[in-house]
Amino acid sequence: MTPVCPFAKAARPDDGSVKKNSGSPCKYAAEHEGKAKNESGDSGKIEAKCPFGYDSQTFKLGPLSCMICQALLFETSKCMPCSHVFCKACISRFRDCPLCGADIEKIEADEELQKVVDKFIDGHARIKRSHANTDDKEAVNENKPVIYEDVSLERGAFLIQQAMRAFRAQNVESAKSRLLLCVADIREQLEGSDNKPELCSQLGAVLGTLGDCCRAAGDAGSAVKYFEESVEFLSRSKAEDMEITHTLSVSLNKIGDLKYYDGDLQAARSYYFRSLDVRRAAMKSDCHSPSLALDVVVSLAKVADADRGLGNEEGANAGFCEAINLLQSLKISANDVAIEQRRQSVLEFLNSQIAEKQRTN
Repeated sequence: MTPVCPFAKAARPDDGSVKKNSGSPCKYAAEHEGKAKNESGDSGKIEAKCPFGYDSQTFKLGPLSCMICQALLFETSKCMPCSHVFCKACISRFRDCPLCGADIEKIEADEELQKVVDKFIDGHARIKRSHANTDDKEAVNENKPVIYEDVSLERGAFLIQQAMRAFRAQNVESAKSRLLLCVADIREQLEGSDNKPELCSQLGAVLGTLGDCCRAAGDAGSAVKYFEESVEFLSRSKAEDMEITHTLSVSLNKIGDLKYYDGDLQAARSYYFRSLDVRRAAMKSDCHSPSLALDVVVSLAKVADADRGLGNEEGANAGFCEAINLLQSLKISANDVAIEQRRQSVLEFLNSQIAEKQRTN
């Protein structure tokens, strides 16, 4: 499964591309960059800087990084006898040290270094201090209070980037740990914001990524839980935002998929149909979008497939035919090669479903 970062422009594995706009938690980074620029002229504050070179724009590797997954160390483990450190899940796949090539005789937990990493994460991007007035000796000597703010902006982008690095390297537990911290930060902000739509959309996207982690780990129950929470918070966001709409429909489809493979076809159809409703509503406001039309076709196919499994062959055939007609009427620019390839792939699947029914008759 291809991991998807909700803070960056990325492709959904089954529903096309996600556009970067105001509905996505990628807005964290954009908002923080704009806020930082505004504050750069504020003589009363100084932007927090990471001494190890980690920041929300570059995400450089630092001394606390695992050289295998390139994310921050998680369950830090030391190779013996060479003493090089990696994440436990990463180094467990090797017999020789990836850095020096020495035989790994055993792997030991490095709890002290892990404590350093945890403290680093806990304080990252939280602290901002007021400038001291150098002309005022009393002000220089005075102990200025530490100001904690912008908990979810740069810190949120930082945590998500670390999580996605770990996820791509199949270090799922590390990814989940970082995502859970991000979720806690956003929930903390939501408590005093009266369900601010931007925060709801960010939380919904991060919860969806947590669902992806659980699904990759084979934990279907937890995956459904996080996807359902994702749907709950995304539903509180701006309905006219196309990215939120897309992310909401994808989360609904993913719940449907998990129910489908668990054998609960009725529940699967219910979620697929909800996704279809969301996508049809979005298509009404942008009827010329080929990617939206393809999303509708995918949902039609999923509903029809569930109908066939439930014995509703008439409904299934009607759904497959509607999807084929929509694909055939779709006008795609010659430059949109990827969308055309996707259309041909989906059309091939739909035709095979119709042909299968004709053979059985």
